[in-house]
Amino acid sequence: MDVGTISLVLVFGLIILLAIGMPLGFASAVLALAVMIMKFEPELIFNPLSFGEGMLTGRPGTGALYILTQKIFDLLTEYVLISVPLFIFMAALLERSGIAKEMYNALDFWLSRVRGGIAIVTSLMAVIMAAMSGIIGGEVVLLGLIALPQMLRLGYNQNLAIGTICASGSLGTMIPPSIVLIIYGLITETSIKALFTGAFVPGFMLASFIILYIVIRTQLRPEDAPLPEPQPGDPTGVQKLGMFAAFLSILLAGVSALLLVRVGFLTLTGQNAALGENVDPIALGMPHHIPWLAICFVVGLALIFVIFGRERSKLGWAHGKGLVPPFTVIGVVLGSIYGGITGITEAAGMGAMAVFIIALFRGEASVALVWDSLMRTLRSTGTIIWVTVGAAALSGAYTLAGGPRYIADLIVGAEMPTMLVLLTMMLILLFMGAFMDWVGIVLLIIPVFLPIVQRLPIEEIGFIGQLSPQHVSIWFGVLFCMNMQVSFLSPPFGPAAFYLKSVAPPHISLTDIFRGFLPFIGVQLVALAVLLIWPSIVTVLL
Repeated sequence: MDVGTISLVLVFGLIILLAIGMPLGFASAVLALAVMIMKFEPELIFNPLSFGEGMLTGRPGTGALYILTQKIFDLLTEYVLISVPLFIFMAALLERSGIAKEMYNALDFWLSRVRGGIAIVTSLMAVIMAAMSGIIGGEVVLLGLIALPQMLRLGYNQNLAIGTICASGSLGTMIPPSIVLIIYGLITETSIKALFTGAFVPGFMLASFIILYIVIRTQLRPEDAPLPEPQPGDPTGVQKLGMFAAFLSILLAGVSALLLVRVGFLTLTGQNAALGENVDPIALGMPHHIPWLAICFVVGLALIFVIFGRERSKLGWAHGKGLVPPFTVIGVVLGSIYGGITGITEAAGMGAMAVFIIALFRGEASVALVWDSLMRTLRSTGTIIWVTVGAAALSGAYTLAGGPRYIADLIVGAEMPTMLVLLTMMLILLFMGAFMDWVGIVLLIIPVFLPIVQRLPIEEIGFIGQLSPQHVSIWFGVLFCMNMQVSFLSPPFGPAAFYLKSVAPPHISLTDIFRGFLPFIGVQLVALAVLLIWPSIVTVLL
């Protein structure tokens, strides 16, 4: 059977199976079997009694079947895949401990007298949580439990509150360590560290767009975000600024002291000497860093005790210490990756251990906490693995049938302008994202689209800046993640809506939630357009 017919059967078959409610993993596996039969043993369709006589059934475990099973086995035995359950476990521990609640209270104190401050706090908290774990569902639920009641109590516009929580809560798709980027890197054999680096600027750009929208909207419509009534004894703006500066001084002194101890240990043990010409020096760990770290430590102490004073520094620490554990976790995870200390998987394990140790010191660690977190990890990981197996089988079967080359020749042969090809892909991804889980999309669509993008004229991609050929797969991975960011809010099956609905007050319906999404979908599309127009923004840090 020709590849064109197989492609049509695949598209309509997937739509029908998903429409009748079959899980994506099983639907993909069924269609993978159908594709293999149509390509390598079509006589089995018309004469089932011929089973055992054809290319597939006559020699099981050989030929195309062997290649397919080997592809699935290789994917499931990738070492980096272990990081997925570890990041999910870390997110589950964060959600069930009081770390996130204290972080919210700390941010709320510093920004409570700013117009739209609670919404800005919610976005900032989402950014920090995204940089800790990269899990989307847990963030939306946690923000819905902590921030939504607070905003509704203060009289915030309901649509603004809903949109802020869901748009910000899904930032884990873009901001490293994103699980979407990890799976994309595994499928396309792209460096995950490079993907993380490339996603930094676009991820924080999107977060900035969301916060900028909140600021502009609340300034134009003050009734959407009333300021809370001042309480007796509340510090003024100048007093609060001084307390925050004192808190930063404490952080400066503390971090400098820790780095001094580290570099002293490395120097005494000789680990930072004679590293060789081809070995990068240890970041802030070489002997010549000692004087600078000592100066930072002394400056921090001078600011604490001389400039700001003990009392103000004590108050600043009391209101800001809730930010220390989250930034510690971020430092452990991302610092170990970019410091060259560990790989992605080890960093995920270190992050999970860091969260558990923090919970232990806070007196929140318990058997129940660990058990609940493990059960949630098991459920989430099981779903991802089943979808991965089914979608990898379908992707492999379609590849063996020659599908990606057929689609690539079809699109490239149409001689459409490069930007029109990319826009068509974006529309397909946005449409699929409204109906299908991101795991299925990255496994089914990306192996078809990426080879096409790599065949496009590199000079015609974007209008500002120029991509290098080795960065095309990284840019397209970040672009894909931005599409998936939109898909989390896209009706009718935007996952963020259902996550929020599970914890929202009864009077908030799904229709209300989707209505609150609309302006934020527009903000996400603007960020997507920036990536298309200015692709080299992804390579700023590479």
